[in-house]
Amino acid sequence: MTITIKDAAGIAGMRIACKLASEVLDYLTPFIKPGVTTNEIDRLAHDYMTQVQGCIPAPLNYQPPGYSPYPKSICTSINHQICHGIPNDKPLKKGDSMNVDITVIKDGWHGDTSRMFQIGETSIASKRLSAITYEAMWRGIAQVKPGAHLGDIGHAIQKFAEASGFSVVREFCGHGIGSVFHEEPQVLHYGRPGTLEEIKPGMIFTIEPMINAGKRDIKEMGDGWTIVTKDHSLSAQWEHTVLVTDTGYEVLTLSAGSPPTPAFITG
Repeated sequence: MTITIKDAAGIAGMRIACKLASEVLDYLTPFIKPGVTTNEIDRLAHDYMTQVQGCIPAPLNYQPPGYSPYPKSICTSINHQICHGIPNDKPLKKGDSMNVDITVIKDGWHGDTSRMFQIGETSIASKRLSAITYEAMWRGIAQVKPGAHLGDIGHAIQKFAEASGFSVVREFCGHGIGSVFHEEPQVLHYGRPGTLEEIKPGMIFTIEPMINAGKRDIKEMGDGWTIVTKDHSLSAQWEHTVLVTDTGYEVLTLSAGSPPTPAFITG
């Protein structure tokens, strides 16, 4: 396994790309409401990235081995969709929940982040799932420091999510990121403390747990991209990109509109 350690120039480039990715979500937030289509959100995001930020939308035409090219600039995963939902012409309705996943390329560096959105008034169950998933992500982030192990991150997320009555998707994980969209290491959202790779300064990776209200089993839709819960239960995901520093971590995908950092982190 080859994990790239970013130098000062790489870290500077990643700081810019990651902040820009988060600012796309800031920009989109007022538009995400009942009646808007995910295609319209995709168009707004694409135009903002390309015309305002001078970025490239990384998902557009992205084609991993065995996949057809991804046809849109962002991913929009609604309700029981876990990840990689493709924007379309169906309007959002009150009560929907949605993950919007943004990856930009700026000066060759990738910034990757996602947020959950509640569309109009949503159920208590939907809001709780989103809140628990957000906290689970931060509990994973809190494990990041030199000398810790990637298994520590996964264990913290899994323990918290399962204690809350939810399940953790295992087929998709966080990943190293830099001049390449998906690099080593894989960052699992479940696991045992003290296992897997040692965390070292200069590593940059995403932490992006996908948590289901029901069972963890998944299935792929016929479009070849969209992943849904097998039992049709709600799913939620949050994502940050994190830099390992000499003393701990720095969350790179923060911007003015980012949701508040949990009290157990700031306190």
